[in-house]
Amino acid sequence: MNHNNQTWVTEFLLLGLSDDPQIQLLLIVLFFGVFLGTVVGSLLIIYLVLIDSQLHTPMYFFLCNLSLADIGVTITTVPQALVQMLSRKKTISFLGCGAQIFFSTTFGATQCSLLAIMSYDRYLAICDPMHYSLIMTGKVCGKLALVCWVSGIVASYVDTMFTLCLPYQGDNRIAHFFCEAPVLLTLASGDTHTAEMAIFFIGVWILLAPMSLILISYGFIIVTVIRMKTTSRRLKAFSTCGSHLLVVILFYGTLIIGYMTPKSSREQFKRVAVFYGVINPMLNPLIYSLRNKEVKRAFRNAVNRK
Repeated sequence: MNHNNQTWVTEFLLLGLSDDPQIQLLLIVLFFGVFLGTVVGSLLIIYLVLIDSQLHTPMYFFLCNLSLADIGVTITTVPQALVQMLSRKKTISFLGCGAQIFFSTTFGATQCSLLAIMSYDRYLAICDPMHYSLIMTGKVCGKLALVCWVSGIVASYVDTMFTLCLPYQGDNRIAHFFCEAPVLLTLASGDTHTAEMAIFFIGVWILLAPMSLILISYGFIIVTVIRMKTTSRRLKAFSTCGSHLLVVILFYGTLIIGYMTPKSSREQFKRVAVFYGVINPMLNPLIYSLRNKEVKRAFRNAVNRK
């Protein structure tokens, strides 16, 4: 490391999304509403799946895991952003920034894997219904969910270690509303090539590999649905996959746009991050509840019992 007159960074200054007081007020209301909506909606889905025996299926088991990951992403990013907007002190400690990178990446990477597993589950249910119950047993589902969480932790550990092991001196201003590895690398004082390559390969693993599985699964699903003879069966198949496909498009679309943005366009990066880091976790419970008859039925039954 090159020791010079610059001081080592012990904390970072989060510049946030805007300096305008009126825009900040709107953002505070938006972020707080999204935070409540995500936590309450995700917990409601988990509660309904636990109490309703008809929802004790692989699809809803993975949906519970996705809801936990949504809560994790929201708790990791939104409260810190609200604190930064409400207080005059906009700083976050070096270790606090590292912790935020680790947990936000863990939950985000886990979401990627879970969405891929959920697409595979839909593929088996539609394309191979005769063997579905034999393949997607409780034990297999548990192992697949465990793989998703472990892969998320491993990917996050690699990203965090390669990012934090770099020297940081001088400029400590992060043009973002929370700590993310690609943004932090722009502030590093040393050579970031190795860290960038490590993060790139991790991105291929946690983003492109699951996305490839999703595309292959839905390719087979579309072919199978087109070959169905009755319209009612086609509509039922599309309705069961519609919610999941909508979530996949919103999540992967914003994530790919964000992480494929050139370094010179960090303003765009943080705006897109609002969607995959804040808005999208709230949309998941809304999409799965509003477009899913079984979830709405379970909710009505729960209300009637109360």
